[in-house]
Amino acid sequence: MNKMMKIKNFLCLLFLVAITNVSFAQLTDLARLEYSFIPKTKSEDQYMRLRALVNYPIELKEDTYFIIGAEYNRVILNLEDDYPFDASLLETINIIDLNLGYTFKTSEMWRLGFKINPRIASTLTQSITADDLFLNGGVFVINDRSEDESAKRPYRLILGLTYNTTTGLPFPLPFVSYSRTINENWSFAIGIPKSNVKYFFDEKHTIQAFASVDGYFAHVQEPTMTDDGKSVDHISLSVVVGGFGYEYKLSKYLYAYSYLGYTARLDNVLRDNDRNDVFSLDNLNAFYLRTGLKLKI
Repeated sequence: MNKMMKIKNFLCLLFLVAITNVSFAQLTDLARLEYSFIPKTKSEDQYMRLRALVNYPIELKEDTYFIIGAEYNRVILNLEDDYPFDASLLETINIIDLNLGYTFKTSEMWRLGFKINPRIASTLTQSITADDLFLNGGVFVINDRSEDESAKRPYRLILGLTYNTTTGLPFPLPFVSYSRTINENWSFAIGIPKSNVKYFFDEKHTIQAFASVDGYFAHVQEPTMTDDGKSVDHISLSVVVGGFGYEYKLSKYLYAYSYLGYTARLDNVLRDNDRNDVFSLDNLNAFYLRTGLKLKI
């Protein structure tokens, strides 16, 4: 493997860390139902994802919580084009996560958090094997002054280390997320998997400009062969998208939201057992839609 290929593969692994690790702060979503859609450019192919998650915080003592939850993603690939392999084996991808978190305050403004996510990511056309199992996790330090009335410009800073077995890297990687309230109408957030600038019309209506990363990595239980004899053992999607979103507050904790954008990077790739590229399903940028309901604290 030449030097440029090694660099490319390492950058792809770093990108997979971004799209498969979510900040500890997002466990504030108690429940979410979501639909995503990306039509393939110049093709009848389509990518759809149905997502459901639930988290339940358990207060162990004051300012100390254990969070248990689960998430299910069903990825549907409508592959209508002619491909040099059996596309029917890739029609449905299932990603099942168990979310376990623990967080406590170390001082008035600082909080420490731990997260572990055992995962099944597979086509699930056969019985589950060790190749279908992955492990994600992280440790985070959170400086939260978002509700501090004495702060001139409330903010939240999250610093952490994350680990993900889908990358193949045997060491954790850094994580940084920073959000700030500018005034009663404006706020912004910088980080991964999402950065945004929000404008609050009032208590119920919010619009935003956003940039985010999305995607998945999963095992193909019934490996198929391409016409040139290469084995397909894994499938991954990585997306960088930018656009605009709208959020409507239905009640104190319930929100409806919708995001519409266009991808700046889209890479849907079949990989061999060593996670090297075998075949590109799609690398043309396209429109992106994500909409749903969420219950958050």
